[in-house]
Amino acid sequence: MASVNILYRSIKSNAFLSLRLLFRNEDKDFVFEVKTKVEVSREYWTKQHKKKSRDIVIINQQTEIKNELAKIESYLLGVFHNTNVNVVDKDWLNSQIDYYYNPVKQVEQHSNELLKYFKHYMACKEESTSIGTQRKYNSTYRLVERFEKERSIVILIKDVNEELKVEFDGYCKEKQYAQNTISKFFKTISGVCNHAEYNGIETSHQLKGFKVKQHKGDHIYLTSDDLQRIESIEKNLLTESLENTRDWLIISCYTGQRISDFMRFTDEQIRLEEGKPLIEFTQQKTGKVMTIALPPKVIDILRTRNGKFPQKISDQKYNDAIKIVCKIAGLNQSSEGMRMQKDSSGVFRKKSGIYKKYELVTSHIGRRSFATNFYGIIPTSYLIYTTGHSTEAMFLNYIGKSNKDIALEMAKYFSK
Repeated sequence: MASVNILYRSIKSNAFLSLRLLFRNEDKDFVFEVKTKVEVSREYWTKQHKKKSRDIVIINQQTEIKNELAKIESYLLGVFHNTNVNVVDKDWLNSQIDYYYNPVKQVEQHSNELLKYFKHYMACKEESTSIGTQRKYNSTYRLVERFEKERSIVILIKDVNEELKVEFDGYCKEKQYAQNTISKFFKTISGVCNHAEYNGIETSHQLKGFKVKQHKGDHIYLTSDDLQRIESIEKNLLTESLENTRDWLIISCYTGQRISDFMRFTDEQIRLEEGKPLIEFTQQKTGKVMTIALPPKVIDILRTRNGKFPQKISDQKYNDAIKIVCKIAGLNQSSEGMRMQKDSSGVFRKKSGIYKKYELVTSHIGRRSFATNFYGIIPTSYLIYTTGHSTEAMFLNYIGKSNKDIALEMAKYFSK
């Protein structure tokens, strides 16, 4: 059973309404969100949409908007109930909204060749996906292009089956791609094929059962002791630039946000509610408007900087600098993980191995450290909201919690 919620998810005075699809599958709750093309003002949505009015202009507006939203909901739920629920994800939802607003596209003749359709797919997704996702699409496209060229073949969408999966997997391993990277390639290719199927193009019946192994390595994060070491680095051991980096690292570990979000924090986004400091921002990857509390550690940093956040730096410089900061902090313990190394062909790829912990630190470690350190302390629902995961299952997998770990956590509660 699925349901649809309509939300005003913007800090702007006028915005397009968001549609949220909620459903349950195999005892897991799923929530996916997409923008509609219904634009309203914040004042109308909060004060007028559901209230009776004698103003004929407002009455007409209410009728028009309610009818349009009802049509969207009816259309979406109708398609949902005729779709294999296992293929429903954010891409599927985006596709259906595209089809709703552009029904002509459904009868357009698209190529049944994988690469040609892939181009169409990327064009459809250009406005609704982040730059990072677009890069992922491009890298997958180029890899498939090389695969076809070296094998002297043209892959049809209906040819994406178990046999091709095995051959492509072997090709990727020949090129020294990590298993998790290969898994991401397959996920993107499957998304393209599912999109093609919605457009009436023939696909393999094996596509629905595609599963690709992922390497479940150690989930590297900064422990409370690690953070204490980082926070306690003597000032004379850090240059001004490294101190700036150290402060950003601490902020990321206590706010749980991606670098694309926390590196854009400004003091103008901060407000007080009931005496508590909050920060409101829009997540770059999801487009969600977020409001989170600022912990004391972050407030302490702002106080030392006259209420301002540290100076912004590029992702690459930040990734390089936090390794130096963690090395100075003495995070030398041996840890299993993956890091970028140059292969025999001169291309940088992720390599599994045993490294010093500081060598494995990347910009992503703040979000994972926040989620892991506060799991069991802060209610899980609050953590999921803050990190932006869609489901609890995704969140628990993110922090590396197995069924056994969860059972042990429950046992601790019973023994209190």
